[in-house]
Amino acid sequence: MLVLAASLLGAAAPAFAIPHVVLVQNSGWMEPFYSDPASSFKPLVTELVSNVVQPGDALVLAAFNQSLPGAPSPKGLLSEQVDAKTVHAHVQAALQDLQLARKPGGQALADTDLGEAVDAALNRVLGGKPGLVWLVTNNRNSPNNDQATSARNREFYALIHRGAAIDKALAFPLRMKVQGAHYSANGLMVYVFAVGKEGARALDALLAAGRVQRVITEPPARLKPLDRDTVRLVPRRVEGAAGVALAMDAGGRLHADVEPDAVAPSTRIQWQLENTMYPYTIADATLSARSVLAGENRPIELARRDVKQLAPGKPEPLSASMQLPVAKLPGKWSMEALKSAGSAYVLPGRIELHLANQRLVLSQAFRERMAALFPGDPLPEIFTPPAEIQASTAVLPLEVRVHYGSGPLMALLGGVLALLAAGAGAAYAYGRPRRVQLVVEDELRTVHTRSGATQPIYDKAGNQVARLKTTLFGHQLIDLREGAQVRLGR
Repeated sequence: MLVLAASLLGAAAPAFAIPHVVLVQNSGWMEPFYSDPASSFKPLVTELVSNVVQPGDALVLAAFNQSLPGAPSPKGLLSEQVDAKTVHAHVQAALQDLQLARKPGGQALADTDLGEAVDAALNRVLGGKPGLVWLVTNNRNSPNNDQATSARNREFYALIHRGAAIDKALAFPLRMKVQGAHYSANGLMVYVFAVGKEGARALDALLAAGRVQRVITEPPARLKPLDRDTVRLVPRRVEGAAGVALAMDAGGRLHADVEPDAVAPSTRIQWQLENTMYPYTIADATLSARSVLAGENRPIELARRDVKQLAPGKPEPLSASMQLPVAKLPGKWSMEALKSAGSAYVLPGRIELHLANQRLVLSQAFRERMAALFPGDPLPEIFTPPAEIQASTAVLPLEVRVHYGSGPLMALLGGVLALLAAGAGAAYAYGRPRRVQLVVEDELRTVHTRSGATQPIYDKAGNQVARLKTTLFGHQLIDLREGAQVRLGR
Protein backbone atom coordinates (compact mmCIF):
# COMPACT_ATOMS: atom_id res chain seq x y z
CA MET A 1 0.00 0.00 0.00
CA LEU A 2 2.97 2.35 0.54
CA VAL A 3 3.74 1.98 -3.17
CA LEU A 4 0.21 3.11 -3.98
CA ALA A 5 0.59 5.94 -1.50
CA ALA A 6 3.78 7.10 -3.19
CA SER A 7 2.00 7.01 -6.53
CA LEU A 8 -0.83 9.12 -5.10
CA LEU A 9 1.58 11.73 -3.77
CA GLY A 10 3.62 11.79 -6.96
CA ALA A 11 0.59 12.27 -9.17
CA ALA A 12 -1.13 14.78 -6.92
CA ALA A 13 1.83 16.84 -5.69
CA PRO A 14 1.36 19.83 -8.06
CA ALA A 15 -2.29 20.25 -7.10
CA PHE A 16 -2.08 19.78 -3.32
CA ALA A 17 -0.99 22.32 -0.74
CA ILE A 18 1.27 19.86 1.10
CA PRO A 19 1.30 16.04 1.52
CA HIS A 20 0.98 14.58 5.05
CA VAL A 21 2.46 11.19 6.04
CA VAL A 22 1.28 10.02 9.48
CA LEU A 23 3.20 7.14 11.10
CA VAL A 24 1.59 5.44 14.11
CA GLN A 25 3.67 3.04 16.23
CA ASN A 26 2.18 -0.41 16.97
CA SER A 27 5.19 -2.32 18.32
CA GLY A 28 5.31 -4.18 21.65
CA TRP A 29 6.35 -1.17 23.70
CA MET A 30 3.01 0.43 22.79
CA GLU A 31 1.00 -2.37 24.48
CA PRO A 32 -0.66 -0.23 27.20
CA PHE A 33 -1.81 2.37 24.66
CA TYR A 34 -3.74 -0.34 22.78
CA SER A 35 -4.93 -2.54 25.67
CA ASP A 36 -6.02 0.03 28.28
CA PRO A 37 -9.80 0.54 27.80
CA ALA A 38 -9.41 4.16 28.94
CA SER A 39 -6.64 4.92 26.44
CA SER A 40 -7.20 8.05 24.37
CA PHE A 41 -4.42 7.10 21.95
CA LYS A 42 -6.50 6.38 18.83
CA PRO A 43 -8.94 9.29 19.40
CA LEU A 44 -5.93 11.63 19.77
CA VAL A 45 -4.46 10.52 16.44
CA THR A 46 -7.85 10.82 14.74
CA GLU A 47 -8.40 14.38 15.99
CA LEU A 48 -4.85 15.45 15.22
CA VAL A 49 -4.92 14.22 11.63
CA SER A 50 -8.40 15.64 11.02
CA ASN A 51 -7.28 19.07 12.17
CA VAL A 52 -3.88 19.39 10.49
CA VAL A 53 -4.86 18.30 6.97
CA GLN A 54 -6.63 20.61 4.54
CA PRO A 55 -9.16 19.74 1.83
CA GLY A 56 -7.28 18.53 -1.25
CA ASP A 57 -4.14 17.48 0.65
CA ALA A 58 -2.66 14.06 0.00
CA LEU A 59 -2.84 11.95 3.17
CA VAL A 60 -1.04 8.69 3.90
CA LEU A 61 -1.67 6.96 7.25
CA ALA A 62 0.55 3.98 8.15
CA ALA A 63 1.43 1.82 11.16
CA PHE A 64 5.08 1.09 11.91
CA ASN A 65 7.24 -1.14 14.12
CA GLN A 66 10.33 -2.87 12.71
CA SER A 67 10.42 -4.44 9.26
CA LEU A 68 11.14 -8.18 9.08
CA PRO A 69 10.83 -10.74 6.21
CA GLY A 70 7.14 -11.38 5.82
CA ALA A 71 6.22 -8.41 8.04
CA PRO A 72 6.96 -5.15 6.23
CA SER A 73 6.99 -1.85 8.07
CA PRO A 74 5.56 0.74 7.70
CA LYS A 75 2.24 -0.74 6.60
CA GLY A 76 -0.32 1.49 4.91
CA LEU A 77 -3.71 1.98 6.53
CA LEU A 78 -5.17 4.83 4.48
CA SER A 79 -4.18 6.72 1.34
CA GLU A 80 -6.47 9.39 -0.08
CA GLN A 81 -7.04 12.94 -1.19
CA VAL A 82 -8.55 14.72 1.80
CA ASP A 83 -12.23 15.58 1.82
CA ALA A 84 -13.15 17.71 4.84
CA LYS A 85 -16.51 15.94 5.19
CA THR A 86 -15.11 12.41 5.36
CA VAL A 87 -11.51 12.59 6.63
CA HIS A 88 -12.42 12.18 10.33
CA ALA A 89 -14.54 9.08 9.71
CA HIS A 90 -11.95 7.57 7.35
CA VAL A 91 -9.05 8.00 9.81
CA GLN A 92 -11.17 6.70 12.68
CA ALA A 93 -12.13 3.61 10.67
CA ALA A 94 -8.52 3.00 9.58
CA LEU A 95 -7.32 3.04 13.21
CA GLN A 96 -10.24 1.13 14.72
CA ASP A 97 -8.93 -2.36 13.94
CA LEU A 98 -5.23 -1.53 14.34
CA GLN A 99 -3.61 -3.87 16.85
CA LEU A 100 -0.13 -4.57 18.16
CA ALA A 101 2.15 -6.15 15.55
CA ARG A 102 3.80 -9.51 16.16
CA LYS A 103 6.91 -11.04 14.71
CA PRO A 104 6.37 -13.64 11.96
CA GLY A 105 5.95 -17.26 13.10
CA GLY A 106 5.28 -16.61 16.76
CA GLN A 107 3.54 -14.58 19.43
CA ALA A 108 6.45 -12.25 20.23
CA LEU A 109 5.52 -8.60 19.88
CA ALA A 110 7.31 -6.60 17.18
CA ASP A 111 10.28 -4.37 17.96
CA THR A 112 10.61 -0.67 17.10
CA ASP A 113 12.81 1.15 14.59
CA LEU A 114 12.07 4.87 14.51
CA GLY A 115 14.80 5.67 12.00
CA GLU A 116 13.55 3.02 9.56
CA ALA A 117 10.01 4.45 9.70
CA VAL A 118 11.12 8.04 9.07
CA ASP A 119 13.47 6.96 6.28
CA ALA A 120 10.59 5.11 4.58
CA ALA A 121 8.38 8.17 4.78
CA LEU A 122 11.07 10.47 3.36
CA ASN A 123 12.29 8.24 0.55
CA ARG A 124 9.59 5.68 -0.29
CA VAL A 125 6.45 7.77 0.25
CA LEU A 126 7.47 11.38 -0.34
CA GLY A 127 10.27 10.40 -2.71
CA GLY A 128 12.35 13.39 -1.68
CA LYS A 129 9.53 15.86 -2.35
CA PRO A 130 8.33 18.45 0.21
CA GLY A 131 5.83 17.35 2.82
CA LEU A 132 5.08 16.86 6.52
CA VAL A 133 5.86 13.60 8.31
CA TRP A 134 4.08 12.98 11.62
CA LEU A 135 5.41 10.29 13.99
CA VAL A 136 3.34 9.12 16.98
CA THR A 137 5.45 7.04 19.37
CA ASN A 138 6.20 6.17 22.99
CA ASN A 139 9.79 7.17 22.11
CA ARG A 140 11.42 3.84 22.84
CA ASN A 141 13.67 3.03 19.91
CA SER A 142 14.63 -0.67 20.21
CA PRO A 143 15.47 -2.41 16.91
CA ASN A 144 15.87 -6.18 17.40
CA ASN A 145 14.80 -5.71 21.03
CA ASP A 146 17.96 -3.70 21.70
CA GLN A 147 17.94 -2.60 25.35
CA ALA A 148 20.40 0.23 24.66
CA THR A 149 17.55 2.62 23.85
CA SER A 150 19.74 5.61 24.70
CA ALA A 151 22.20 4.75 21.91
CA ARG A 152 19.37 3.97 19.47
CA ASN A 153 17.70 7.29 20.30
CA ARG A 154 20.97 9.10 19.64
CA GLU A 155 21.05 7.54 16.18
CA PHE A 156 17.48 8.70 15.64
CA TYR A 157 18.28 12.27 16.67
CA ALA A 158 21.40 12.28 14.48
CA LEU A 159 19.10 11.49 11.55
CA ILE A 160 16.99 14.51 12.47
CA HIS A 161 19.79 17.00 13.16
CA ARG A 162 22.16 16.04 10.38
CA GLY A 163 19.72 14.86 7.75
CA ALA A 164 19.59 17.39 4.92
CA ALA A 165 16.04 16.42 3.93
CA ILE A 166 14.48 17.60 7.22
CA ASP A 167 14.36 21.38 7.35
CA LYS A 168 12.41 21.73 10.58
CA ALA A 169 11.55 19.29 13.38
CA LEU A 170 9.31 19.71 16.44
CA ALA A 171 8.35 17.35 19.26
CA PHE A 172 5.14 17.49 21.31
CA PRO A 173 5.51 15.61 24.62
CA LEU A 174 2.03 14.65 25.84
CA ARG A 175 0.75 13.34 29.14
CA MET A 176 -1.18 10.09 28.64
CA LYS A 177 -1.25 7.68 31.56
CA VAL A 178 -2.13 4.12 30.48
CA GLN A 179 -1.87 0.70 32.13
CA GLY A 180 -1.53 -2.49 30.12
CA ALA A 181 -1.10 -6.16 30.98
CA HIS A 182 2.69 -5.94 30.66
CA TYR A 183 3.68 -2.28 30.74
CA SER A 184 2.49 1.09 31.92
CA ALA A 185 3.25 4.50 30.45
CA ASN A 186 2.82 8.11 31.46
CA GLY A 187 3.34 9.87 28.15
CA LEU A 188 3.43 9.89 24.40
CA MET A 189 5.52 11.82 21.87
CA VAL A 190 4.27 13.34 18.63
CA TYR A 191 6.97 14.46 16.19
CA VAL A 192 6.50 16.48 13.03
CA PHE A 193 9.24 16.72 10.42
CA ALA A 194 9.00 19.39 7.74
CA VAL A 195 10.66 18.17 4.54
CA GLY A 196 12.13 20.91 2.36
CA LYS A 197 11.57 24.68 2.49
CA GLU A 198 7.98 24.30 1.31
CA GLY A 199 7.31 21.83 4.11
CA ALA A 200 8.78 24.24 6.68
CA ARG A 201 6.60 27.09 5.39
CA ALA A 202 3.53 24.86 5.53
CA LEU A 203 4.33 23.85 9.12
CA ASP A 204 4.80 27.48 10.15
CA ALA A 205 1.45 28.38 8.59
CA LEU A 206 -0.24 25.42 10.26
CA LEU A 207 1.07 26.47 13.69
CA ALA A 208 0.23 30.12 13.11
CA ALA A 209 -3.36 29.15 12.27
CA GLY A 210 -3.64 27.26 15.58
CA ARG A 211 -4.71 24.00 13.96
CA VAL A 212 -2.34 21.82 16.02
CA GLN A 213 -3.27 23.71 19.19
CA ARG A 214 -6.90 22.62 18.81
CA VAL A 215 -5.75 19.12 19.81
CA ILE A 216 -2.34 19.57 21.51
CA THR A 217 -2.16 22.46 23.93
CA GLU A 218 1.41 21.83 25.09
CA PRO A 219 4.11 23.99 23.43
CA PRO A 220 6.30 22.16 20.90
CA ALA A 221 9.93 21.44 21.70
CA ARG A 222 12.19 22.51 18.87
CA LEU A 223 14.66 19.96 17.57
CA LYS A 224 15.66 21.70 14.36
CA PRO A 225 16.78 24.28 13.30
CA LEU A 226 18.89 25.53 16.18
CA ASP A 227 20.99 27.90 14.09
CA ARG A 228 18.35 30.34 12.83
CA ASP A 229 15.31 32.20 14.15
CA THR A 230 16.49 31.47 17.68
CA VAL A 231 15.46 34.82 19.16
CA ARG A 232 12.87 37.47 18.43
CA LEU A 233 13.07 41.25 18.63
CA VAL A 234 9.91 43.09 19.65
CA PRO A 235 10.03 46.93 19.59
CA ARG A 236 8.70 48.74 22.65
CA ARG A 237 9.38 52.41 21.95
CA VAL A 238 11.39 54.79 19.78
CA GLU A 239 13.49 57.58 21.25
CA GLY A 240 15.05 60.72 19.73
CA ALA A 241 13.58 60.41 16.24
CA ALA A 242 10.77 62.83 15.50
CA GLY A 243 8.56 61.67 12.67
CA VAL A 244 9.46 57.97 13.07
CA ALA A 245 7.11 55.30 14.51
CA LEU A 246 7.58 51.52 14.79
CA ALA A 247 4.97 48.77 14.82
CA MET A 248 5.01 44.97 14.49
CA ASP A 249 2.34 43.25 12.40
CA ALA A 250 0.76 39.85 13.04
CA GLY A 251 3.19 38.22 10.61
CA GLY A 252 6.23 39.36 12.58
CA ARG A 253 7.25 42.12 10.16
CA LEU A 254 8.52 45.43 11.56
CA HIS A 255 7.11 48.59 10.00
CA ALA A 256 8.97 51.89 10.37
CA ASP A 257 6.56 54.69 9.45
CA VAL A 258 8.52 57.81 8.50
CA GLU A 259 7.19 61.29 7.82
CA PRO A 260 8.59 62.79 4.58
CA ASP A 261 10.24 65.67 6.47
CA ALA A 262 12.01 63.41 8.99
CA VAL A 263 15.74 64.11 8.91
CA ALA A 264 17.00 62.17 11.94
CA PRO A 265 20.07 60.16 10.84
CA SER A 266 19.52 57.56 13.58
CA THR A 267 16.95 56.40 16.08
CA ARG A 268 17.24 54.69 19.43
CA ILE A 269 14.94 51.71 19.85
CA GLN A 270 14.04 49.93 23.06
CA TRP A 271 13.49 46.26 22.25
CA GLN A 272 12.43 43.13 24.06
CA LEU A 273 14.74 40.21 23.29
CA GLU A 274 12.87 36.89 23.39
CA ASN A 275 14.20 33.33 23.25
CA THR A 276 12.08 31.34 20.75
CA MET A 277 13.92 28.01 21.21
CA TYR A 278 11.81 26.16 23.74
CA PRO A 279 12.99 24.07 25.57
CA TYR A 280 16.50 25.52 25.41
CA THR A 281 17.98 28.28 27.55
CA ILE A 282 20.64 30.42 25.90
CA ALA A 283 23.30 30.10 28.60
CA ASP A 284 25.81 32.35 26.78
CA ALA A 285 26.06 34.15 23.46
CA THR A 286 27.77 37.19 21.96
CA LEU A 287 25.41 39.59 20.16
CA SER A 288 25.89 41.68 17.03
CA ALA A 289 23.35 43.21 14.67
CA ARG A 290 23.05 44.98 11.35
CA SER A 291 20.39 46.45 9.10
CA VAL A 292 20.15 45.88 5.35
CA LEU A 293 18.09 48.63 3.75
CA ALA A 294 18.13 50.58 0.49
CA GLY A 295 21.24 48.73 -0.63
CA GLU A 296 23.10 49.79 2.51
CA ASN A 297 24.54 47.42 5.09
CA ARG A 298 24.82 49.29 8.40
CA PRO A 299 25.86 48.03 11.83
CA ILE A 300 23.35 48.44 14.66
CA GLU A 301 24.88 49.66 17.92
CA LEU A 302 23.73 47.49 20.82
CA ALA A 303 23.78 48.70 24.42
CA ARG A 304 25.22 45.32 25.43
CA ARG A 305 27.11 42.70 23.52
CA ASP A 306 26.22 39.50 25.33
CA VAL A 307 23.29 37.55 26.68
CA LYS A 308 23.28 35.10 29.57
CA GLN A 309 20.70 32.65 30.88
CA LEU A 310 17.97 33.78 28.49
CA ALA A 311 15.18 31.29 29.15
CA PRO A 312 12.23 30.70 26.81
CA GLY A 313 9.27 32.93 27.55
CA LYS A 314 11.26 35.38 29.71
CA PRO A 315 12.18 38.41 27.54
CA GLU A 316 14.94 40.84 28.42
CA PRO A 317 15.26 44.55 27.48
CA LEU A 318 17.79 45.46 24.80
CA SER A 319 18.55 49.00 23.67
CA ALA A 320 19.95 49.68 20.19
CA SER A 321 20.75 52.63 17.91
CA MET A 322 19.78 52.16 14.29
CA GLN A 323 20.56 54.41 11.36
CA LEU A 324 17.79 55.17 8.92
CA PRO A 325 18.64 55.78 5.23
CA VAL A 326 17.16 59.29 5.23
CA ALA A 327 19.37 60.35 2.32
CA LYS A 328 18.04 57.43 0.27
CA LEU A 329 14.39 58.30 0.79
CA PRO A 330 12.71 60.10 -2.14
CA GLY A 331 11.99 63.82 -1.69
CA LYS A 332 8.37 64.89 -1.65
CA TRP A 333 8.69 66.38 -5.16
CA SER A 334 10.31 63.22 -6.60
CA MET A 335 8.50 60.99 -9.07
CA GLU A 336 8.42 58.16 -6.48
CA ALA A 337 6.76 60.45 -3.94
CA LEU A 338 4.22 61.75 -6.45
CA LYS A 339 3.32 58.18 -7.44
CA SER A 340 2.84 57.31 -3.75
CA ALA A 341 0.75 60.39 -2.92
CA GLY A 342 -1.98 59.52 -0.45
CA SER A 343 -0.42 56.13 0.36
CA ALA A 344 3.11 55.07 1.31
CA TYR A 345 6.41 54.56 -0.46
CA VAL A 346 7.75 51.20 0.81
CA LEU A 347 11.43 50.40 1.18
CA PRO A 348 11.91 46.68 2.06
CA GLY A 349 14.82 45.46 4.15
CA ARG A 350 15.70 43.42 7.22
CA ILE A 351 17.39 43.46 10.60
CA GLU A 352 19.80 40.62 11.37
CA LEU A 353 20.77 39.64 14.91
CA HIS A 354 23.71 37.25 15.14
CA LEU A 355 24.52 35.08 18.16
CA ALA A 356 28.13 33.87 18.23
CA ASN A 357 29.71 31.49 20.75
CA GLN A 358 26.19 30.27 21.43
CA ARG A 359 25.80 27.74 24.24
CA LEU A 360 22.42 26.11 24.69
CA VAL A 361 21.27 24.09 27.69
CA LEU A 362 18.07 22.18 28.18
CA SER A 363 15.78 24.06 30.56
CA GLN A 364 15.26 22.52 33.98
CA ALA A 365 11.48 22.69 33.62
CA PHE A 366 11.64 20.57 30.46
CA ARG A 367 13.92 18.03 32.14
CA GLU A 368 11.44 17.66 34.96
CA ARG A 369 8.54 17.30 32.55
CA MET A 370 10.35 14.60 30.55
CA ALA A 371 11.26 12.74 33.75
CA ALA A 372 7.59 12.67 34.71
CA LEU A 373 6.34 11.55 31.28
CA PHE A 374 9.13 9.09 30.48
CA PRO A 375 10.56 7.89 33.83
CA GLY A 376 13.95 6.27 33.51
CA ASP A 377 14.33 7.37 29.88
CA PRO A 378 17.56 9.28 29.08
CA LEU A 379 15.57 11.38 26.62
CA PRO A 380 16.49 14.87 27.93
CA GLU A 381 20.19 14.22 27.39
CA ILE A 382 19.48 13.28 23.78
CA PHE A 383 17.82 16.67 23.25
CA THR A 384 21.25 18.24 23.74
CA PRO A 385 22.09 20.22 20.55
CA PRO A 386 24.87 18.98 18.27
CA ALA A 387 28.27 20.33 19.31
CA GLU A 388 28.82 21.98 15.92
CA ILE A 389 25.88 24.36 16.40
CA GLN A 390 27.58 27.30 18.13
CA ALA A 391 26.02 30.23 16.29
CA SER A 392 22.65 31.35 15.03
CA THR A 393 21.04 34.23 13.16
CA ALA A 394 17.62 35.76 13.64
CA VAL A 395 16.17 37.81 10.77
CA LEU A 396 13.49 40.44 11.32
CA PRO A 397 11.81 41.57 8.08
CA LEU A 398 11.60 45.35 7.92
CA GLU A 399 9.60 47.83 5.86
CA VAL A 400 10.34 51.55 5.92
CA ARG A 401 7.16 53.30 4.83
CA VAL A 402 7.25 56.99 3.92
CA HIS A 403 3.81 58.60 3.94
CA TYR A 404 3.51 61.36 1.36
CA GLY A 405 0.53 63.71 1.45
CA SER A 406 -1.41 64.68 -1.67
CA GLY A 407 -0.42 68.38 -1.43
CA PRO A 408 2.55 68.27 -3.83
CA LEU A 409 0.57 66.16 -6.28
CA MET A 410 -2.38 68.57 -6.17
CA ALA A 411 -0.03 71.53 -6.62
CA LEU A 412 1.59 69.80 -9.59
CA LEU A 413 -1.80 68.99 -11.10
CA GLY A 414 -2.87 72.62 -10.58
CA GLY A 415 0.24 73.81 -12.37
CA VAL A 416 -0.37 71.43 -15.23
CA LEU A 417 -3.98 72.61 -15.56
CA ALA A 418 -2.83 76.25 -15.54
CA LEU A 419 -0.33 75.51 -18.29
CA LEU A 420 -2.98 73.72 -20.29
CA ALA A 421 -5.35 76.69 -19.91
CA ALA A 422 -2.62 79.11 -20.93
CA GLY A 423 -1.78 76.94 -23.91
CA ALA A 424 -5.43 76.75 -24.94
CA GLY A 425 -5.73 80.54 -24.68
CA ALA A 426 -2.61 81.02 -26.73
CA ALA A 427 -3.85 78.58 -29.35
CA TYR A 428 -7.15 80.44 -29.62
CA ALA A 429 -5.38 83.80 -29.83
CA TYR A 430 -3.03 82.41 -32.43
CA GLY A 431 -5.75 80.93 -34.61
CA ARG A 432 -8.59 83.50 -34.41
CA PRO A 433 -9.27 85.66 -37.56
CA ARG A 434 -8.08 89.30 -37.53
CA ARG A 435 -8.97 92.47 -39.47
CA VAL A 436 -6.29 94.94 -40.38
CA GLN A 437 -6.86 98.40 -41.83
CA LEU A 438 -4.24 99.99 -44.04
CA VAL A 439 -4.02 102.83 -46.63
CA VAL A 440 -2.73 102.17 -50.14
CA GLU A 441 -2.36 105.32 -52.36
CA ASP A 442 -4.87 107.22 -50.16
CA GLU A 443 -7.35 104.32 -50.39
CA LEU A 444 -8.53 102.77 -47.06
CA ARG A 445 -8.58 98.97 -47.20
CA THR A 446 -9.60 96.21 -44.72
CA VAL A 447 -7.56 92.99 -44.91
CA HIS A 448 -8.61 89.68 -43.20
CA THR A 449 -5.67 87.65 -41.89
CA ARG A 450 -4.50 85.29 -39.10
CA SER A 451 -1.43 84.99 -36.86
CA GLY A 452 1.48 83.52 -38.76
CA ALA A 453 0.13 84.56 -42.18
CA THR A 454 1.99 86.75 -44.70
CA GLN A 455 0.04 88.11 -47.69
CA PRO A 456 0.89 90.50 -50.59
CA ILE A 457 -0.44 94.05 -50.90
CA TYR A 458 -1.20 95.46 -54.41
CA ASP A 459 -1.64 99.05 -55.66
CA LYS A 460 -4.52 100.20 -57.88
CA ALA A 461 -2.62 99.08 -60.98
CA GLY A 462 -2.28 95.54 -59.61
CA ASN A 463 1.39 95.73 -58.78
CA GLN A 464 2.71 94.21 -55.51
CA VAL A 465 4.00 97.05 -53.38
CA ALA A 466 4.45 95.30 -49.98
CA ARG A 467 3.63 92.25 -47.85
CA LEU A 468 1.63 92.17 -44.61
CA LYS A 469 3.03 89.88 -41.87
CA THR A 470 0.79 89.04 -38.90
CA THR A 471 2.04 87.58 -35.61
CA LEU A 472 0.43 86.84 -32.22
CA PHE A 473 1.62 90.26 -31.08
CA GLY A 474 0.76 92.51 -34.04
CA HIS A 475 1.18 93.35 -37.75
CA GLN A 476 4.13 94.50 -39.84
CA LEU A 477 4.70 95.71 -43.46
CA ILE A 478 7.69 94.06 -45.05
CA ASP A 479 9.33 94.08 -48.52
CA LEU A 480 8.08 97.65 -49.25
CA ARG A 481 8.73 98.72 -52.87
CA GLU A 482 10.62 101.96 -53.20
CA GLY A 483 8.24 104.87 -53.49
CA ALA A 484 5.19 102.81 -52.53
CA GLN A 485 2.44 104.68 -50.67
CA VAL A 486 1.38 102.08 -48.07
CA ARG A 487 0.85 102.48 -44.34
CA LEU A 488 -0.93 100.67 -41.48
CA GLY A 489 -4.02 102.24 -39.96
CA ARG A 490 -6.24 104.94 -41.36
